Amino acid sequence: MGAAVLVFVLMAGTVAAEASFSAQGSVEQVYVTGLGPGAQTSLLDPAGRTIATQRADALGGLLFRNVRPGSGYRVSQGGATSGPLTVLSTRSAPPSTDIYNQVIPSRGYGYLTTRDGIKLAIDVHPPQDVTNALPLPSGVHLPQIPVGAPYPTLIEYSGYGYADPAGPQNGIAVIANLMGFAVVDVNMRGTGCSGGAFDFFEPLQSLDGYDVVETVAHQPWVAHQKVGMMGISYGGISQLFTAQTEPPSLAAISPLSVIDATQTTLYPGGILNTGFAVGWAKERVHDALPAGPNAGQSWAYQQIQQGDQTCKDNQVLHGESADLLAKIRANDHYQPAVADPLAPVTFVKKINVPVYMACQFTDEQTGGHCPTLAEQFAGTNRKWFTFTNGTHVDSLDPETLNRWYDFLELFVAQQAPILNSAAIQAGAPLIYQAAMGINGVTLPPDPIQQQPTYAGALAAFEQLQPIRILFDNGAGGSNPGEPKPGFEQSFPSFPIPGTTARSWYLSASGALGDTPPARAGANSFSWNAHARPLTDFTGDTAAGSGGLWTATPPYKWLQNPAGSAVSYLTSPLSDNTTVIGAGAVRVWVRSSSPNVDLQATISEVRPDGKETFVQNGWLRANERKLDAPKSTPLEPVLSLRAADVSPLPPNQFVRATIPLYYEAHAYRAGSRIRVTITAPNGDQPIWSFSETQPTGPATVSIASSKLMPSSLLLPVVPGVNVPAGLPSCPGLRGEPCRDYQPFVNQPASLTVRCTHPRRLSFTLHHRVGQRIVKATIYVNGHLRVVRRAHNLKRLTLNRLPQGVFTVRIVSYQSDGAVITSVRHYRGCFKTATHTQVKRPHDTQMDR
Repeated sequence: MGAAVLVFVLMAGTVAAEASFSAQGSVEQVYVTGLGPGAQTSLLDPAGRTIATQRADALGGLLFRNVRPGSGYRVSQGGATSGPLTVLSTRSAPPSTDIYNQVIPSRGYGYLTTRDGIKLAIDVHPPQDVTNALPLPSGVHLPQIPVGAPYPTLIEYSGYGYADPAGPQNGIAVIANLMGFAVVDVNMRGTGCSGGAFDFFEPLQSLDGYDVVETVAHQPWVAHQKVGMMGISYGGISQLFTAQTEPPSLAAISPLSVIDATQTTLYPGGILNTGFAVGWAKERVHDALPAGPNAGQSWAYQQIQQGDQTCKDNQVLHGESADLLAKIRANDHYQPAVADPLAPVTFVKKINVPVYMACQFTDEQTGGHCPTLAEQFAGTNRKWFTFTNGTHVDSLDPETLNRWYDFLELFVAQQAPILNSAAIQAGAPLIYQAAMGINGVTLPPDPIQQQPTYAGALAAFEQLQPIRILFDNGAGGSNPGEPKPGFEQSFPSFPIPGTTARSWYLSASGALGDTPPARAGANSFSWNAHARPLTDFTGDTAAGSGGLWTATPPYKWLQNPAGSAVSYLTSPLSDNTTVIGAGAVRVWVRSSSPNVDLQATISEVRPDGKETFVQNGWLRANERKLDAPKSTPLEPVLSLRAADVSPLPPNQFVRATIPLYYEAHAYRAGSRIRVTITAPNGDQPIWSFSETQPTGPATVSIASSKLMPSSLLLPVVPGVNVPAGLPSCPGLRGEPCRDYQPFVNQPASLTVRCTHPRRLSFTLHHRVGQRIVKATIYVNGHLRVVRRAHNLKRLTLNRLPQGVFTVRIVSYQSDGAVITSVRHYRGCFKTATHTQVKRPHDTQMDR
């Protein structure tokens, strides 16, 4: 550790000589090492009062969280007391920038010290490392990679084993090396050989990213004294969290395959994703444990066995990692103070550097919700996005890789992409064979890479429209499933300008029509979350033989058993219909259970007898209330607040919206759009739901009528030039294909026996400061009740008719105003009340 770094660390928190332990102030935390296992230890405030007491873990480490920033804290244990400690705030810039003067070697494994003294494990890969990481077939040679520093430099940062000296685990540094970049791979605190304790995207983790950016940018081997960030999935998401802190030396970010919010992956529609999301969380818990033969990251244990004392010392606080699984259970509803800091959609507006982002609508890991981020990047005008169908790895498809490379060359390397394009072109077949298990994939010609000068390439790139949609990914190659689009189109913004909300209405006949059905009806299904397998894929979930990322993975997308779903179809489309965006399935639902989880599936039934999966949506029905300020018709947002939970009423249809995840799909003329509603499961490769509600069977009914217009609402974009012909089936990446089979819906009764007597009581509403002096009630247009009084409050109506009827109440106010309210009833079901107010001397009604 350099002298300047040591001075800074001692300034942040010193330890009294008599104490056998070491205490250190951190960002809203205090950590302690050197304690005896189980030692009871207290944190004292500046006045000497005990504000927290905890026991050390088995390695003698302890972490006090949620400590108010300030000076004068001390730690006390067994009669010994530390010196005064300073607890830092979440302010981006540290108290002193001397920490950034530490020396980082230009190649190989080492450690980087953060503002609170924690050492993060890093591995620096100069461009020439590509020859070690990318195996070349016999006779294949790459063009010369630049070997002289300074290098344009990128940071790859996550809780995976990025710093593993044998090569980053789940990282893509080799691709950046091939592009001519040095890459600094960094393990987040509390993982691998990095010190500290892990917590999922806590503020300190973002500030560590800030410190990494500034420290690396200060190294003499870094070109322009600025760095970019790159990475896929975890390594993409971390860029958003780091960039919001606005490090001065950050040149650009390029997040790939990311989330817009933790909730949309963890609790889609309010339902816990016990498949990928919980499984991923369990892996993070395991990886954050102190490294051992069966715990933590295996490469860290190997480092310790080989004598890495720093790695061994850094394990001491790993036992203080946050209980991620407990946090998941404790936050099963939306709590803004907890959820918003974990939702990039709430903070990407702070990012002020150039951005290139790519996501897939059918990403089997993160899910198809990241397009919401595009409109939220308000802090920069230099932003470009590529969206397509495909799997998690398809953010590296050839068209996207070309643009990503161009972006990094222009905004980080600050050089013309033509300079290193030969290397990336030559290495592409190796990349796709390794990443997707597909041979012979090459990069298409790229006009930016043909520009001879930096100025010309930059000008051409900045003329590109921000939103690029690659349609029919998997249909544009020489073989089905190769990662190439059938066609593409670009747009100035997202949502796409000119988008129209197109509704198709459900009918009890199984049709999706342009208008609500003239004849009222309903369908029902036996709800069963185990009617089909949990997922539609088994086997290798990456690029292995028959793997999910290969050209035509062996999906097992099974039909719904009879009676376990309801399904509706449009008539054959007269024209190509291009949908870009989210949308919703709006249903009038009745359930025999007070809560029921629903899954909506959108598919294309093609004229050749095939059916292609397009997208899903989910809803926990007792959390059906929408967050009105955040919602639009085409992008509905559920409240998911505990206070808004509302059980389904017995024997009654209620309105519910199933928000759909995003898609960009061209439904061909002659095809039919299908919506299917079931219990969750069976339509995703690795997302699944094993804790669904109810826990037993239920009967679910969907109504369709003019009074209860259930519908499919999709964002249709006009003017998209769709090529003739159908894409191969199978072939579209991330979109399983099967033979179409008709589905016969079960009929259901619209009316049920009322559980209340044939009478209703109404509370009368008056204008502020006024009384109701007269009220009349009409049933189906016939006067039934007339009441006069000094101050009427309530009326009761007896002998109600059966079936369908309308109640109109007219109340006369003391100032002469008249309030008219109308309610429509079908059995026990009542529509929302429609109210009109006519003030004295008004000729118009207020609605």
